[in-house]
This record gives sequence, structure tokens and C-alpha cells, in this order.
Amino acid sequence: MERLQKVIANSGYCSRRKAEELILEGKVFVNGSVIRELGTKVSHDDEIEVDGLSIKKDHNYEYYLLYKPRGVVTTTNDDKGRKTVVDLIDTTARIYPVGRLDYDTTGVLLLTNDGVFANGLMHPANEIDKVYIAKVEGILSGYDVKRLKSGIMIDGRKTAKCHVKVRSVDKKKNTCIVELVIHEGRNHQVKKMIEAVGKKVIKLKRERFGIFDLSGLKASEYRRLTAKEVHVVYSMIKK
Repeated sequence: MERLQKVIANSGYCSRRKAEELILEGKVFVNGSVIRELGTKVSHDDEIEVDGLSIKKDHNYEYYLLYKPRGVVTTTNDDKGRKTVVDLIDTTARIYPVGRLDYDTTGVLLLTNDGVFANGLMHPANEIDKVYIAKVEGILSGYDVKRLKSGIMIDGRKTAKCHVKVRSVDKKKNTCIVELVIHEGRNHQVKKMIEAVGKKVIKLKRERFGIFDLSGLKASEYRRLTAKEVHVVYSMIKK
């Protein structure tokens, strides 16, 4: 048995002092009942909620943010013997990628062994932003941008509305840099969207996935997610 505020603090949700404040404010529930006594002790089997969010006591879950480089496949194993994203993470846990990035696409990739976390991020109903930067062969016209924004047919199905912005144009090289913000995760979606307006993606990078970006990381580097970040994702999924 441990003091409730210690268990909350150890989960990474907040400091022990903040946990005590939340208890006194009536924002902490144990097994469905509000707890206001700071001396309350709980066991591993007790269900704890803080401000509507469940405190995960299962420390077997692992969460990673990887800056995926080119030339690595987004899978747990590859029958062609190519390096996988899992090979880049130093862990014995059976983690797997959240969604996928193409072999030649770089950027933000999350890996975990928490199925609820992964499915929540990938489900289009939760409308989690995925920000891509594409170098495109050919220059998008205003009409092209309008078509992409309003949804365009790929693989017999129209894409959802999205944000599209031309960041820069190189007329000499006949290329442009385009930012796309989508919520879906269809196979080769960004490349197919650009192809649908008669252009071609030369390079593609995912700059952001939800609250996660590449700050502080170089290609092939990774870091563990903080407990706070995991709780934020769960709050987004819950909403």
C-alpha cells in the first residue's frame, strides 16, 4: 500500500505537491469514489482517476518518438532483410510502429506496445493532425491547392478536407515545397494526392504527429515519451 499522492506523482502525471492539491480539490477518484484525504493509501489493484484521466499503473507499456530516416521500413520485421524502425530502438519490449511511413519518407514516427494509445492516434475520428512537408516536381497552381483542400479522389475514394499551403517555389528547377495537414492515414496518401493533380513528390517528411515534433532529434535518433505526453494523448483520444 502506498500514499495516493505518491502513486500519482510516480506515474509522472504531476508533482507530489500538485497531486495533494488535486486531492484536496476533489479531482481524484479511487474505484469511482472521490478522495479528499491526503493520508489515503491505495494498492496496485485500485483504479485511480485524476481530473477524468486514468492513472496507468502498468509500467510494462513503453512509448517512443523516433526521427525515422530514409531507407528503413516501418514494420517489426522484413522478409527482405532490410533494417526496420524497431531495429533502431534499444528495448526488449515487443513494440510496433503507430501507423507507417514509406521506405523513403522521413520524420516523426511513434512506437509503442500500448494498443489503445496506438489505435486512438490512428483513428480518423479523433482528427489527430499529421503535418507533412513535400518537395514536389512541378508547381502547384491555386486550382491544384483548392482541389487538394476540398478533397480529391484517390483509389476510388475522396480524401477528407485538409490544410494545404505552398511554402516556396523554385521556377528555375520547376519545384515547390508544400505543407499538408491531414487526419487520415491511407496508404501512400500524400504522394497519391499530389499525383492526382498531375505532380510528383520528390521528398516527403512528416514534421508533426499530434503534439509530437522532431525537436532535439536527428535522423535515426529517438527518445521516450514523458508520462505527461502520454496523458495528453489519452485526453485527446477521450475527447
